Amino acid sequence: ALEIKPAGGPDGAEVVSVDLDRIAVTVEPPAEWRQMYHEAWRLMRDNFWRADMGGVDWTAMGDRYRPLLDRLGCADDLHDVLRELQGETRTSHTGVLPPAAGGDPPLAQGLLGADIEPAGDGTWQIARILPGESSVIGARSPLAAPGVAAAPGDLVAAVDGRPVDPDLGPNALLVGKADEPVELTLRRDGTDRRAVVVPLASEHAARYYDLVARQRSAVREASGGRLGYLHIPDMRAAGWAELHRDLHTEFGRDGLIVDLRDTQGGGTSQLVVEKLARRIIGWYESRHEEAPLSYPFEAPRGPIVAITDEYASSGGDIVVQALKSYGVATVVGTRTWGGVIGCYFNELVDGTLVTQPTSALWLADVGWAVENHGVDPDVEVTIAPHDWAAGRDPQLDTAVRLAVQALEQRVPAVPPTV
Repeated sequence: ALEIKPAGGPDGAEVVSVDLDRIAVTVEPPAEWRQMYHEAWRLMRDNFWRADMGGVDWTAMGDRYRPLLDRLGCADDLHDVLRELQGETRTSHTGVLPPAAGGDPPLAQGLLGADIEPAGDGTWQIARILPGESSVIGARSPLAAPGVAAAPGDLVAAVDGRPVDPDLGPNALLVGKADEPVELTLRRDGTDRRAVVVPLASEHAARYYDLVARQRSAVREASGGRLGYLHIPDMRAAGWAELHRDLHTEFGRDGLIVDLRDTQGGGTSQLVVEKLARRIIGWYESRHEEAPLSYPFEAPRGPIVAITDEYASSGGDIVVQALKSYGVATVVGTRTWGGVIGCYFNELVDGTLVTQPTSALWLADVGWAVENHGVDPDVEVTIAPHDWAAGRDPQLDTAVRLAVQALEQRVPAVPPTV
């Protein structure tokens, strides 16, 4: 209900209550779609980074696609038309994102945070349990929780007392079980025991931290402990936090591998590059500190090698080019995505998000060349399908090799002898 108090009336004046539940709103989808089309066209006209639309006759483009509105059968058709229209700008960040589907919580898939595979005799076996990361919400490992005592090699025989289907596996019985306690029957050496676990709604965080830990371990082993390893997932708050999560430990090594593969967009690239570009010019010595502290704090001690790929995008493009432009790092990998015209996000009447490229990036050494091309690595290394299937990472291997070679030519910063 809406309550209305007479404006300027005396204190204690009667408040009128209007029952809004009696209001009926009727939407005519074709009319709404036409309004959304015009709104998206207008938003692009008013917000595109160049007033001349980069030479595109935007009025003609609007007229070109408008006849298709008479043939729309659903909102998905409209989204396709909007993507075609916005694509005529020939720039990045011209997205169309439909309203998020609410999904069906009762059918949410529960996941065990493990690799589970058929054992060949109709049973399903735990091949590997993700260790999880206890300091991160959402990165827990259900099978590694206290009291579960599961181990690789155990068979998952039943879920809540229901036998696991030999063809479908345990996941079929975990539908709708995300974040809900379930009882697993685990079989080891022919003996069954029951354990209660709480499956995950998503394994993304657990698998991400597992991957970072395994790659850091590989760098340590290959370099004899001389190189640090950092992965930065994006140029937003989450990526900034991940950088600082391990920065103190990894900057303490003689050299550094900065993994920028799959690095997504955001606006923190300037801060990331500032941190990586620091150079140690002094040390604080104190009888009360376990070890000398560098000046400035949080600065790398030696050479940096960065890794990138075709999935590094937007802010991920920019941070790679900035490292090259400043001469901070040698870049290994493949050419980045190539989209550095930043955007506005605007919401249409039904919740659809449309973006408009609003600001283009020019850099002194490459001009406008990053947009629609990407950043070329200094050393190109691809990951072939057979390497991927075998779990090999030639990009990481090359980065480590180059960093170790660089350490032979550049002595890392070390504190003075007192």
